[in-house]
Amino acid sequence: MSANDELGTYWSAGEDALLNALASSKDGLSTAEASARLKSSGPNALTENGHDSAFKVFIRQFRSPLVLILIGAAAISAAVGEAHEAIIITLIVLGSCVLGFLQEFSASRAMETLRLRLTRTTTALRDGAERTINASDVVPGDILRLSAGSLIPADGRILEARDFNVSEAVLTGETFPVVKMPGLAEADAPLIRRNNAVFAGTSVRSGTASVLVTRTGARTEFASIAASLERQVPETEFARGIRRFGVLVTEIMFVMVIVVFFANASLGRPLIDSVLFSLALAVGLTPELLPAIISVTLARGARRMAENGVIVRRLEAIENLGSIDILCTDKTGTLTEGLIHLDAWMDTEGRPSSEVLRLARLNAAFQSGMANPLDEAIVAAPMTEAPEKSFRKCDEVPYDFIRKRLSVIVKSPEEETILICKGAVANVLEICSTLRTAYGEEPLIAERRAPLEERFRTWGEQGYRVLAIATRRLPSQQHYGRDAETALRLEGFLLFLDPPKQGVTESLKDLQARGITVKMITGDNRYVAAHLAASVGLRSDRILTGVQVSRLTAAGLAARAKITDLFVEIDPNQKERIVAALRARGHVVGYLGDGINDAAALHEADIGISVDGAVDVAREAADMVLLKRDLGVLVRGVDDGRATFANTMKYISITASANFGNMISMALASLVLPFLPLLAKQILLNNFLSDIPSFAIATDNVDIEDKRSPRHWDIGFVRRFMITFGLISSVFDLATFAFLMLVASAGEQVFQTAWFVESLLTELLIVFVIRTRKRFWRSRPAGLLMILTFAVAVVAIALPFLPLPDWFGFVPPPLPVILGILLITLSYLAVSEATKHWFFYREDRRSKVRGQRARKPRRRHG
Repeated sequence: MSANDELGTYWSAGEDALLNALASSKDGLSTAEASARLKSSGPNALTENGHDSAFKVFIRQFRSPLVLILIGAAAISAAVGEAHEAIIITLIVLGSCVLGFLQEFSASRAMETLRLRLTRTTTALRDGAERTINASDVVPGDILRLSAGSLIPADGRILEARDFNVSEAVLTGETFPVVKMPGLAEADAPLIRRNNAVFAGTSVRSGTASVLVTRTGARTEFASIAASLERQVPETEFARGIRRFGVLVTEIMFVMVIVVFFANASLGRPLIDSVLFSLALAVGLTPELLPAIISVTLARGARRMAENGVIVRRLEAIENLGSIDILCTDKTGTLTEGLIHLDAWMDTEGRPSSEVLRLARLNAAFQSGMANPLDEAIVAAPMTEAPEKSFRKCDEVPYDFIRKRLSVIVKSPEEETILICKGAVANVLEICSTLRTAYGEEPLIAERRAPLEERFRTWGEQGYRVLAIATRRLPSQQHYGRDAETALRLEGFLLFLDPPKQGVTESLKDLQARGITVKMITGDNRYVAAHLAASVGLRSDRILTGVQVSRLTAAGLAARAKITDLFVEIDPNQKERIVAALRARGHVVGYLGDGINDAAALHEADIGISVDGAVDVAREAADMVLLKRDLGVLVRGVDDGRATFANTMKYISITASANFGNMISMALASLVLPFLPLLAKQILLNNFLSDIPSFAIATDNVDIEDKRSPRHWDIGFVRRFMITFGLISSVFDLATFAFLMLVASAGEQVFQTAWFVESLLTELLIVFVIRTRKRFWRSRPAGLLMILTFAVAVVAIALPFLPLPDWFGFVPPPLPVILGILLITLSYLAVSEATKHWFFYREDRRSKVRGQRARKPRRRHG
């Protein structure tokens, strides 16, 4: 059978038959065989290519209906003998599309480079040994080793499993993990009853397993379901804002085009001129480069964030990062150094005990689940001789987030079977019936519990994370389960120290200065959490425990979560509830996590943030990945996100208001002037030239004030901005018309030339006024923006005097006309500067009024 042939109902076939069919064995494939199969079956991915080709990106520039209509209009012009006009229109449209292509293609290649830095890996048996390989290199016949936290890369059949639980919500919608084990399933069993199989896209919640890969890439269940459902990424708030803005512009454009066309036609002007003028108005009003501008701005923001240690997995998440006002985070590795070391090993009476360390070492060395810093710290503790050399492992009861403990069963040199359990103090105490004291083994009664709990509290208040160690002698048997964890003897405690991260206090202050509240969510006990919070500058008196959370309704939790700083002793399912509760109060919530139990909360948050070393399922659920687990990196990421959002909104506000004003002016002028105020080719040239500096907006400097508070999309603000500054532009356009007609007595060509220059100059220079809320001379624009803007302004003034003005119907205007245009332009800039301060004063008052109202619940938008 070839590498990726259909295996039929592989879940109902015998293991040996499957191995034979796939020409594999329980030792896996050889490297050479795997390479050959990869060539024949293709990469383990839903699509062959992860990005569009240059040709596709170029063709995409022509998908705009306006572009297609203009090309059609140019063809009509050529057909009626206006070949000159048709060529110019075609060249300008082609130039705009090429400009958009160059920017978008460059941005997409940059993002592909960043995505390659987050290549997912898995563990497979190759040449009889475990190897870490790229998930895309998995082939049918591979034997995979899966453990808690693994994101399953392909469909397969379970050969071996220990307490193996898999979350299949992505395929079935079932919230609770499914128990998986070797065996046979019925041939007609639906997906949810194939308990001997695993599927691509699902994730391991607990336990370990060996899996024979049967299907990869487009042949997996995930691929078939994805294709049939035509899965779509949920629309973000920013994307919704862009869509609503597009609807607003389209409505205005549609009304204007219809009115202007019929008005000009009724005035007896040539039909083709009226059509082209109306269509050119539509193009002039539309910020047609908006998709490319957004792509470039977001891609540049992603590159800048990558330089600062933040890899963006989903571009649209950049805006959300700049909008967060609450950050939920675990403590280990984020607020602390993450370099956990075992500081002490105590018996039940609080005295150092080498026996406790020996038992802990056996448990940590023999456990085969997730690698974790606690076990690494235990193994690194100084011992004269490694006890695991004289013991052998019999079995294991893996860790899970409900029990919060892990047990290994070992054989001593005397052939005694011993269960060694390690875990959270409360969870170990609940399965202990006795404890070891200086006087021997004694019952664990209430009188003896009290001093243990007091000692535990004291250690916690000193900043120690405490685990308990317990043992039990067992009869010899082949397999042990969770039922073996009863009637244990408490042996002692392990004290771990993870000091606060250097500089974290300053990072927390920086986040607070940016309007972001940090809330700690941890499974650790309240004493450790409170000690750390006080150490790093967080409030430590407003605490909510997991038990209290479980007793609250959704509404009650939403009310309490807002005023709580520390969520402690939290179980995995409660993290998602807490994030949802905060979002229900109208907050934009970021969640920073790296564990298996963080995946649901990462998805629920407005912006999920993980770290490069996180488990697969957490990294895949995240919108962004920190290359360094440091809040300082996140602070810079927030600044970059806000800068990206600010620059995107600059383009939208500037272009929408300038275009709106110019098009209103032209529409009115076309109804009263004896000729068209601008020819269609002049409008298109104006639009093309004004777009050139727009790409430099992505590089523009952003005022520090724009980074100090969360930013949100507001279609109402855009509409008010467009109308206010658009009308000011129209007023000065009408003043220009009056000057040209009544003072300069300009003819058709002089009028069109002069107004082309004035319209282009005002659209270019207004950028410097309304790109900032400050006085424009107090906010330094980016060098590239200044260079391109002034270069195009020089071209605008010089164009009528160049050798080829006749192409566009220009003539050199008289000197008084040029001086009058420059004076009107300067007056327009001065009035706009004054209006800007009035406008933002009104907007600030409007925001304060909104802030005093009760916040409405928000729904997740991506």
